[in-house]
Amino acid sequence: MQKTTNRPVIIEWRDGQPYSSLFQDVYFSSDNGALETEYVFLQGNNLAKRWFELHSNHFVIAETGFGSGLNFICAAKLWLATAPKEATLHFISTERYPLSLQDITAALQPWSELHEFSAPLIASYESICNGEPVNMLYGNRVQLSLLIGDAAESLQALVVTDDRINLVYPKIDAWFLDGFSPAKNPDMWQPALFEQMARLSKQESTFATFTCAGVVRKGLLAAGFEVTKQAGFGKKREMLFGRFTGHTNATVVSMMDL
Repeated sequence: MQKTTNRPVIIEWRDGQPYSSLFQDVYFSSDNGALETEYVFLQGNNLAKRWFELHSNHFVIAETGFGSGLNFICAAKLWLATAPKEATLHFISTERYPLSLQDITAALQPWSELHEFSAPLIASYESICNGEPVNMLYGNRVQLSLLIGDAAESLQALVVTDDRINLVYPKIDAWFLDGFSPAKNPDMWQPALFEQMARLSKQESTFATFTCAGVVRKGLLAAGFEVTKQAGFGKKREMLFGRFTGHTNATVVSMMDL
């Protein structure tokens, strides 16, 4: 587990929502963060259908940018409602600048409909940030692994043997590409990140992201992902989703043109 950076996380509160002074960006959509998560990441990866039809005892999500934990909580809620009860969701997330317990508690407070799911995360948050080896939540149906540090470096540290990560979990089934926008956080959206995604992905592994920036499209295509554009959430004009094929000569398909 990588050490927490010494660089402080500076949070401003604007109209009750967290804002990063470091990156000059919001943690989630001001329109509705939970609905944004559902539209971009849950629907973008077609998770409800995949989990309802799951014929396995596990599913692995990897996320870049844990932030407030809202994506994790929304994914856990959907998993508990749709996946087989004997199956386990392993949620692997990276975060270079983790929020304090006080800030993450305040960031999740407005979502009263999610308190049942945010409370177990908040109760375990400090131990999770400190690298506890097993973080089972929600009746042991969801495991959260939070990797503190640079996203590409954290993913590079994951060992894959016989298509299993660290000899425990299979490769990634779905990716949540979050974090601050490429224009404001260019260090994260680098070729090294997309290369690690390709290394850790199963064939047909899916991804979804709120951004449609050229550097992201080109990076995903170069790493062997098929990329599709569609209308974004709220004020976002477009977003991307797609799947891993291993072919680097793929093209971008626009759902809005079909």
